[in-house]
Amino acid sequence: MISQDLQDKLISLAKLAQEKAYVPYSNFPVGAAVLSDDGDIFTGCNIENVSYGLVNCGERTAVFKMMSEKGPKAKIKALAVSTQTDMPCTPCGACRQVIQEFSTPETVIIYKGPHGYTTVSMAELLPGAFTEFTPTH
Repeated sequence: MISQDLQDKLISLAKLAQEKAYVPYSNFPVGAAVLSDDGDIFTGCNIENVSYGLVNCGERTAVFKMMSEKGPKAKIKALAVSTQTDMPCTPCGACRQVIQEFSTPETVIIYKGPHGYTTVSMAELLPGAFTEFTPTH
């Protein structure tokens, strides 16, 4: 778990990142802030494309920034997601799997729940996650 002050900081940074979102098609800006295992913070926003399949979510943008800067051993300590709407909004399925890839059992996800921001473990957010692959050849 992380402190409430650090959670608030991540939420605030996610809100700032959300302001940079490129969302001319959905008008649904999302921001994210990732805290790496060594204390660095990376932000990201969703970036849309007229070809909807090429959209990148805010969470994945932040995670990919962390990985491109820190390298393959980096791990996510916490990730916060922000949206403009008051409705609950968790990371989508694709984002959950990407977050899982770089998580530890201690990783926490902070998102808008039905009564304000909610903090859950990665295992709660994505039970039964695909975590191992052993090639047969």
